[in-house]
Amino acid sequence: MTRSTVPHDPVRAGILDAAATVLAEDGERASMADIALAAGVARATLDRYFPDRDALLCSLYEAAFADLGERLAGAGLEAVPTEEAIARTTRATIAVISKYRALGLLDKGPAEVRRVDARLVGPLRAVFERGAADGSLRRDIPVHTLAELYFSLLEGVVARVVRRRMGVEEAGAAVTALFLTGALARPGR
Repeated sequence: MTRSTVPHDPVRAGILDAAATVLAEDGERASMADIALAAGVARATLDRYFPDRDALLCSLYEAAFADLGERLAGAGLEAVPTEEAIARTTRATIAVISKYRALGLLDKGPAEVRRVDARLVGPLRAVFERGAADGSLRRDIPVHTLAELYFSLLEGVVARVVRRRMGVEEAGAAVTALFLTGALARPGR
């Protein structure tokens, strides 16, 4: 096992955290030297872990998807009412996208879309299906349509978070409130 693949390596984790921050703030202008400085490591150390920018970005993608998967797995979505599960999913997703905003996680090609589907869409689909089955979500709109509408709303708010026009908590609350206001079943329907 090489140094860069050691699980839970604190130096590697520190570099990735610093890289996420620096790239979010400076984007393409951020150099590997800037990232090393922010991480508090020598450039040679950074190069041992990540020989080039592409290797670093690839590891950042993996870290982002792992973070999202861990947050959703730890959210206890199956143990809470549908409304709370949607709120938890929204907060977790926006938090990860905010941290890794330089990667543009929701605006990628087919490979990245499949990863988002595996980490986010699957757990959320289960929440929506449960909500439709127990009557807490509208039954007059198919589950897949509700999911598409939710993701459209989420993407719009994420763009505001990425541009720092909204905070993570404010965005999470807005998506949850707006989506659920239209998606919840109403007595008498």
